[in-house]
Amino acid sequence: MIRNLFSLFFLLTIAMGALAQELYVNPRIGKDVNSGTKAQPLKTIAEAARRVNVNEHPGSTTITLTEGIHLLTETVVFSNNKYTAESRLVICAEVMPDDPDWMPQKMPVVVTAVPLKPGVGGEEARGLQPEVDHVTIEGLRFTGSPDYAYIDDQNLRRSYPIWRDGKKLDDLVITQCLFAGNVDVLPLHVGVIANGYGLVIDHCVFFNCKIPVVFWQSENGRGRRNAMRYCLVYGGYFSGVWTTRSTDGDFFEFHNNVIANSSTVWIREKGSTNRYKAYDCLFTDYTNLAGFGSGPLSGNNATSADFLEMKNIRTTGTVQIEKDQSKRNYLQLAEGSIGADLKAGLFKRNR
Repeated sequence: MIRNLFSLFFLLTIAMGALAQELYVNPRIGKDVNSGTKAQPLKTIAEAARRVNVNEHPGSTTITLTEGIHLLTETVVFSNNKYTAESRLVICAEVMPDDPDWMPQKMPVVVTAVPLKPGVGGEEARGLQPEVDHVTIEGLRFTGSPDYAYIDDQNLRRSYPIWRDGKKLDDLVITQCLFAGNVDVLPLHVGVIANGYGLVIDHCVFFNCKIPVVFWQSENGRGRRNAMRYCLVYGGYFSGVWTTRSTDGDFFEFHNNVIANSSTVWIREKGSTNRYKAYDCLFTDYTNLAGFGSGPLSGNNATSADFLEMKNIRTTGTVQIEKDQSKRNYLQLAEGSIGADLKAGLFKRNR
């Protein structure tokens, strides 16, 4: 009897494992006609998405990206909304920042070189677009767009490495990712912009991005809470975070963040009456603590920060960034920098 039960359990385990989809993407040696195994990887994330979108079997999906340059020449849309909180769509690096042999050079680099399309107030290029619930993106590096941001006085070109459009979607976790741009040659307009609910930005680094994250519009009730925690924002030349009238302050977690050398720390949509709590953070070397933003071309209009309840927030000192590419903490807080005690950055484990 026990042997039969064990055999049944074993078979069920195999069956459940078979439902899980695993795909490897290696831009150097992969081919999009391959099976997608580690031994026969795909070449592009776009091909991985096509296979995910037609997979009718229930169960999780893991897309593992190797180190190298992953060039997006089209917006990669995930549309197969079959996932659950336990059986997720995961897009991850083969080697994660907390792994013993990780170095910055091992991060897969996702470059958005998508043809621009008309958008509000100009043109836009979207990179990864997960139009499904229950998604995790982890351990990746995203760059700005190799295009000019400026068109004319009324229109811009905008790069969005991660975009979610659905206002009813829920549960998008971005963790241990690095977003690196340059206002002059690789402009990165917004690292993550997501409608819907449950947008969690965790242990990420935003280096010289215009805006790191926008918690955008939602509808149809209440989903999971939004969060921004253990993140480093350095050189945000518009703001450190952007919230809207849909970003409910009672369901917004904001703590252990470092926002430094940035224009405005917190932008909120004009007309918003939401109140927020921020605790255990460092805000330093900024022009304005708070400002209004009413649209894509709005300026950083300084405003009162009375909507923001701050607890244990430091506002003085100069953050030091590690610029040595041979160091594990490259583009993160340098050893001994102020704010290091907040544990903001790519590493989740205590080091």
